[in-house]
Amino acid sequence: MLSFLFKISRFRFWIYTGGTYVVGYALGATLFSDFLRPEYYIYLIYFFLPANIFIYGVNDYWDQDTDELNPKKDEKEHRLKIREKSKLLYTIYLLTGLSLILMFFQNWGERLIFAGFLFLSYFYSAPPLRFKEKPFLDFSSNLLYIMPGLFAYYLVAGVLPSGLILLGAYFHISAMHIFSAIPDIEYDSKSGIRTTPVAIGQKPALILTLFFWILLSAIVIYLAQFHILSFLVILYPLFPLSLLLFPKLNIDKLYWYLPYLNTALGGLLFLFLINYQIFNWF
Repeated sequence: MLSFLFKISRFRFWIYTGGTYVVGYALGATLFSDFLRPEYYIYLIYFFLPANIFIYGVNDYWDQDTDELNPKKDEKEHRLKIREKSKLLYTIYLLTGLSLILMFFQNWGERLIFAGFLFLSYFYSAPPLRFKEKPFLDFSSNLLYIMPGLFAYYLVAGVLPSGLILLGAYFHISAMHIFSAIPDIEYDSKSGIRTTPVAIGQKPALILTLFFWILLSAIVIYLAQFHILSFLVILYPLFPLSLLLFPKLNIDKLYWYLPYLNTALGGLLFLFLINYQIFNWF
């Protein structure tokens, strides 16, 4: 069972919820004692593992038919077997129950953000909404990956982050989603899934991704007051730009470098925020 849950959770993407959570918390924290609060560690564990099992469990449950043609389910992810479907459904029920218990102890602000995360995580893949099949709503519903950071910021600060921070986060998750869907254009088309890249084509999707990541870069560099390390964010637009300039590059291979980049820059941002917000060592 543990092995099954590990495979469902897609460990390469743990950082997309857990990492967002710790960065959001560091952004809102002002005291070292903020990191000694028990609720910080409760939600740290939740957003690293249970949240990922919920997101990708729902995705695998409702995508079993459409995943048949996609080879990445065998190479990089877990292909759900028929006999595993009932086990996965019980797991989703259990995680929903766990989430409801956590919500019982939250205030109304935390509860609304947390409910938003659960709503988007479920209906991204599940009918009747199934946002993943609706162009432009597919990448916008990827706001679900912002929600752990938004929740963490509110948890420690009691308010929401600035609109500019939220806008930068939206540009990033939108670009990430579009870029990740481009390698699946062929398989999604054959399976009847109409994503943004399927609807507009590969080159326009790369241009849109480039545009979003350029906007993210401008916001990050501005908010960091042109700190030299902030210019590392320019690595993101280089991904779609390199494919536009050199179409023969393999996007399938290039895409799998993104989790490493997200982990490295996310970790650097966390350390930078801890220094700036709390210790001010340098």
